[in-house]
Amino acid sequence: MPISKVLIANRGEIALRIHRACHEMGIQTVAVHSTADTEAMHVRLADQAVCIGPPAASESYLNIPNIIAAAEISGADAIHPGYGFLSENAKFAEIVEAHDLIFIGPKPEHIRIMGDKIEAKLTAAKLGLPLVPGSDGPISDVAEAKAVAAEIGYPVLIKAASGGGGRGMKVVESEDMLETLMQQAGSEAKAAFGDATVYMEKYLSDPRHIEFQVFGDGNGQAIHLGERDCSLQRRHQKVLEEAPSPVITMDQREWMGGIVAKAMADMGYRGAGTIEFLYEDGQFYFIEMNTRLQVEHPVTEAITGLDLVREQIRIADGHLLTLRQEDVEFRGHAIECRINAEHPRSFAPSPGLVKGYHAPGGMNVRVDSGLYAGYRVPPYYDSMIAKLIVWGHTREGALRRLRRALEEFVIDGITTTIPLHQALLDQPDFQDGEYTIKWLEHWLAEEGA
Repeated sequence: MPISKVLIANRGEIALRIHRACHEMGIQTVAVHSTADTEAMHVRLADQAVCIGPPAASESYLNIPNIIAAAEISGADAIHPGYGFLSENAKFAEIVEAHDLIFIGPKPEHIRIMGDKIEAKLTAAKLGLPLVPGSDGPISDVAEAKAVAAEIGYPVLIKAASGGGGRGMKVVESEDMLETLMQQAGSEAKAAFGDATVYMEKYLSDPRHIEFQVFGDGNGQAIHLGERDCSLQRRHQKVLEEAPSPVITMDQREWMGGIVAKAMADMGYRGAGTIEFLYEDGQFYFIEMNTRLQVEHPVTEAITGLDLVREQIRIADGHLLTLRQEDVEFRGHAIECRINAEHPRSFAPSPGLVKGYHAPGGMNVRVDSGLYAGYRVPPYYDSMIAKLIVWGHTREGALRRLRRALEEFVIDGITTTIPLHQALLDQPDFQDGEYTIKWLEHWLAEEGA
């Protein structure tokens, strides 16, 4: 039987995004929500809604028994995890399938493999992906760490095997700091992820962050949908993304895209995934794979014309890919701004009542958001409240459209990062596409932020 009702195990703009795709496919939706999200837009629009707990995510959006119970009570036959929360939890995917529900995502074993940074690196090597020089596996012995660091050369990067977001990550400039920083990284990783395991990589001095969108049908067929440039980051968190990258040539795209698509085909990967690289001096270095839909998936949709959520649902329902690689066409340029409920320079959180709301419009302007006038942004979750996506025939055209759209965007009652994005548009380095993963933090420091 085809999927007829999807439980959306998430909140905010991504829950609304999934709801819209489902309704356009004639599929009913079930919204789950905490008590803090009773008035959320996706809850209002869904065919059914089930409260799964109090505001704390650990008691609601991460509460697997409550989510499964909600699926059974509502008669859902599939669960879409969105991004964040349980989207990359292999145990959750296994439990979903054990209850005869369809998990709209990758196979649990692939989530598990790619969720472990060390195992992911070993798997990437077997699949032919280029790696950053580093340790072959975990490092717990200081003598071993010193030997690896001496071989690959300082500076080196100590990284947590589990988790991400910059936690459990330390840059080591010289041998005399290695033992101390290694212990600190392990302690941070243990506190954040419950796993003190760390490994070592060569520290690239000033790379860009380039990621490739991939799709597989789980039966040995896979394609890539080009790259996204996600180098504008603050504390390892993405602020703005664009596609295609201003520095990647068509030949590089075809070459690296072919490698990642073949890797996913060989792996038997199912659904959407993103393979992330550091890019420096014309070389790609694998860093991780996200086995889920990305926040920045709309820029890929804008340049390919493909609905990625619809494709996720189709593949989970047992269908083949809509497109072959030769059918994929890349058109124009797209940029996405993440709009957060934060001060644009101090980045202090700014939850509260939205007193006025007006989304920009016009040709090739898209806003993914669950905001409306009278909605109260809760303080319990991620601060991203909207995504503004624009498309243009050229990067210059997209930048002009983005400037105009930001001028039209009104969110009153709370402080947002809209002014930050407007300031970025005035910077010559950004206008020229000349930025790396360090650029934004350096600029903020110079601006006194």
